Amino acid sequence: MLHTVNKSPFERNALETCLQHAKKGSSILLIEDGVYGAVKGTLHAQRLAEASKNVKIYALAPDVDTRGLNGRLVDGVTLVDYGGFVDLVTEHNAVQAWL
Repeated sequence: MLHTVNKSPFERNALETCLQHAKKGSSILLIEDGVYGAVKGTLHAQRLAEASKNVKIYALAPDVDTRGLNGRLVDGVTLVDYGGFVDLVTEHNAVQAWL
């Protein structure tokens, strides 16, 4: 399953809820303000880094660029462009959007 998170973890609990429900082998794609969840040095980033042992973590590169977060994401987060976003959707049997 592909999980998408588009809200900042500093405003909503969508990322935390996603992490609680994501099963081993799932993928999480951070989009829009959801990319703030992968910024180094935050509690959320630590939680995301722990989760990356069991799930693949992606972030939408244009959203990372727009927010000036290049080079500030935790290790293990793979950046994808819009084409990569489409590829992830087609590679997974279901998509769960966490709002």
